[in-house]
Amino acid sequence: MSAKFLEGLGGKLAEQWVATLLTPAFVFWAGGFAAGIQCYGWISFTAWFTNQPEPLQIALLVGGFCLIAASAFVIQRFDLVVLRFLEGYWHPWLRSPRRWLIKRQAARIRKMGDRFQTLASLEPTQRTAELIDEYVQLDWQLMHTPLRPDRLMPTRLGNVLRAAELRPLEKYGLDAVICWPRLWLLLPDGVKKDLQEARADLNTAARVWLWSLLFMGWSLIFWCPWSWWTALVGLASALFAYYAWMLEAAGTYADLLESTFDLYRPLLYQSLRWALPTNPLEERKLGEALTEYLWRGSDAAYPIFTQPNPTHPDPK
Repeated sequence: MSAKFLEGLGGKLAEQWVATLLTPAFVFWAGGFAAGIQCYGWISFTAWFTNQPEPLQIALLVGGFCLIAASAFVIQRFDLVVLRFLEGYWHPWLRSPRRWLIKRQAARIRKMGDRFQTLASLEPTQRTAELIDEYVQLDWQLMHTPLRPDRLMPTRLGNVLRAAELRPLEKYGLDAVICWPRLWLLLPDGVKKDLQEARADLNTAARVWLWSLLFMGWSLIFWCPWSWWTALVGLASALFAYYAWMLEAAGTYADLLESTFDLYRPLLYQSLRWALPTNPLEERKLGEALTEYLWRGSDAAYPIFTQPNPTHPDPK
């Protein structure tokens, strides 16, 4: 039966099935199948399957592949929901644990800040290679943390992404939440591609975390002594997805987001026919005014729009 089934698949179709199999969805269902076999026995399953008519066997295999593909598509729709949950955007009835976690984050950040100041005050002759590495690591972590305590999030992931949103506002007066959709339309294709790949990596990590959480459920579905390993595997995978993958991917995405504002924010001024700032102090004020203009509009007589420059090169 297997040979006849494989012979009926075209080259392109086979490639699509393989691409579908090599996903967390396949690992999830394969793990559940293995747990079920452990609980109920391989012999009883094979005996039941081989006794079915060949058309039904083929239909069951095709249905299994369709189930994997459909579940992968459905879970992908929850990427943003999972990310926002892991950032710390929780339902109001979770206010108490959210406040407690924010206090813990604040204490951790204060401790890092104190240690950073201690290392920064050392004389060059006192700085060993280990202390320099620690100093650089602390500097990186603090750069990916909101400066204001009232903007802290309850999770490390939330603080990394919140810091990325706040940096353009702190440096240039541009609110990233408001300005980003406009700036995105002006970016060169190469920059868009790098940002999309970084964001896709972050989304994939969130998706793997959700699949890992669901994988732990097999130990409850197949309530037998041999299915406990699914809980351990799911827990280990979820921890890996968050600490070893998602935080690093978020840091990369945050760096690219901040760098995009650093290098391409003049395109936003030029496309809206606003005069470019001439110094950092003026830029902070103009950036705040530009953000307000994009968010609510204006009927003021200031600023005066500049004339469009037909010779200005296309950013793409």
